[in-house]
Amino acid sequence: MDDSAKQAKKITALTLAFMAFSTVWGFGNVCNGFNYFDGTHVIFSWVLMFALYFVPYALMVGELGSTFKNAEGGVSSWVDATLGPKMAYFAGWTYWAVHISYIAGKGTGGLRAISWALFQNTEALDTAKTMWVQLATLVIFLLFCWLASRGITTLKILTTIAGSTTFILSLLYIVMMIAAPAINHHASFYSINWNLKSFLPNFNVKYFTSLSILVFAVGGCEKISPYVNQMRKPSKDFPRGMITLAIMVMVCAILGTIAMARMFDPSQVAKNFDTYISNSDYWAFQKLGAYYHVGNLFLIIYAWSNVIGQLAVLLLSIDAPLRMLLGSKTAAEYIPSGLLKKNKHGAYYNGIKMVAVLSGSLILVQAVVPGATKVMSQLIKLNSIAMPMRYLWVFAAYIALRKQASKFHSEYHFVNNNGVAKFFGYWCFGITAICCLLGVYSSDPFTLCLNIATPVVLFLLGIILPEIRKREVAKNS
Repeated sequence: MDDSAKQAKKITALTLAFMAFSTVWGFGNVCNGFNYFDGTHVIFSWVLMFALYFVPYALMVGELGSTFKNAEGGVSSWVDATLGPKMAYFAGWTYWAVHISYIAGKGTGGLRAISWALFQNTEALDTAKTMWVQLATLVIFLLFCWLASRGITTLKILTTIAGSTTFILSLLYIVMMIAAPAINHHASFYSINWNLKSFLPNFNVKYFTSLSILVFAVGGCEKISPYVNQMRKPSKDFPRGMITLAIMVMVCAILGTIAMARMFDPSQVAKNFDTYISNSDYWAFQKLGAYYHVGNLFLIIYAWSNVIGQLAVLLLSIDAPLRMLLGSKTAAEYIPSGLLKKNKHGAYYNGIKMVAVLSGSLILVQAVVPGATKVMSQLIKLNSIAMPMRYLWVFAAYIALRKQASKFHSEYHFVNNNGVAKFFGYWCFGITAICCLLGVYSSDPFTLCLNIATPVVLFLLGIILPEIRKREVAKNS
């Protein structure tokens, strides 16, 4: 194959931007931003988050991906190369541990999506005793743990299909909702106050303790790091692609917020916060169908795609992070041998049992919460605290990379100046850590305890396992 043919197969900046967009952004991010930050008041915060956090974050990921282009373990491999195997273990552990609450949330979200898909409402779910709802969630979760132990991977295809459908519907929602007032003059829409005050945030306790929601929304771009060296001109095309991605996501965040502001009154959201957090995305498609006189068509399509997506992601979240942790070369040194055992299907069955105990316990603990909407609201906030913790290892690896700049070679550099590069590494690390810590706070005592206890228990478990492994080795030597 000649050079021109090879270049034609290389990824362009625009292609990379679209690839990353579908993995980073989702309609739920628009809904959560609107609900947590009083409607259009979130817009200024979105702009700042993209400019001061997301763009440098994405460009740092590009440099790490370019430097360690042959590494297959992603963040764990970056940490291993820059900080050593012990830190790589903790990076892999963190990536796995943060999925414990995420898995519990997917089970709850899947049950809610099923209710919307079958009945176009959640009355039965919301009026049922929380104990029965959580037991039903637990049954679904344990079923998928069993499926994961069987090595089933066919739902990966369904995940892709459902994810693509939800992604397309999210974009269509924005376009169709903005066009709706011109098409349906008789429908009821809320007006937007276009003065500057309507777009600036209300700097209060709620604002600062909710910033983890925005950090959670824009994270995860490390998934595209393997494609940096497949670009035509990594040093030029990658930053162009990331800036294009930031613009695309920012436009969707702003237009999506404006679209929702025509549908929902922020004062009503504040009065029924948990209900809106749990259902606003479904209500948005239900209202859109009413505006276009197609009944619940859009709602049903969205709900079924969400059913498939939530449950398929549940399976993948049980299996994939576990494989990343236990399948790494450093795992054998720090994890008890019992967890490394596979069954005839190639699944880490003892590891899956550990997931079942931890996530199952979280599901059962929430059985005392009054109402299914409160459960969903708690899990969304808990995930916004836990999931961004894995991003800390990206920034730690980047800072360590720049401190050892002479040791590594990269075809792409975020910035050439080492001092500036390290500043941005520390900046993003600090923003992530502060937002996660502030996000722990809640005026509800049970939620506060859950937000504190979950990360602490998982952190302690991550410390205990290497000690168990050390004693195991000493006993057998």
